[in-house]
Amino acid sequence: MEAFYTIQGEGAYTGHAAYFIRLAGCDVGCVWCDVKESWDISGHPVLPVEEIVGEALPYPARIAVVTGGEPLMHDLNPLIDSLHQNHYRVHIETSGSSPLQGKPDWLCLSPKKFKAPLPEIYPLADELKVIVFNKSDFKYAEEQAARVSPKCKLYLQPEWGKRETMTPLIIDYIKAHPQWQISLQVHKYMGIP
Repeated sequence: MEAFYTIQGEGAYTGHAAYFIRLAGCDVGCVWCDVKESWDISGHPVLPVEEIVGEALPYPARIAVVTGGEPLMHDLNPLIDSLHQNHYRVHIETSGSSPLQGKPDWLCLSPKKFKAPLPEIYPLADELKVIVFNKSDFKYAEEQAARVSPKCKLYLQPEWGKRETMTPLIIDYIKAHPQWQISLQVHKYMGIP
């Protein structure tokens, strides 16, 4: 759908320069999605892997974030392999609703109630990022955290449109449950993609 060089704005790698590769196609359909134009795969061109990676090469950072849409709807082996051959650390941001094809260096699992992650995705997650849209999402977050490995970093992130209401609740929750950290969409505060 699009690719751009920016600063990672959320999760464990917040603040790092990264090249984002946003793939089209999503079968999850989150109501709060800020890139709904990515859902319809037919509205975007199919590009060769060499072209996608070639466009990333002029930028100095060597973190590539593959996101969507839902990136796991695609066979990521060719893209990840090519990025690795060009010395990139590959991060995947996914809901986990489809099988993983490829070996990323970092997997951010952001599960959604609308379409549950596949069971085999949970142990692969390096980072669990649960979007907090309402109070019941804290219980959902704990249910999801019980399924990931002990090494997985745990993040609660306020849904952008409800950040003023949810952020104070997340702060209080993390104070009471310090195994969690807060993830803020700092790229939106900074006004960058």
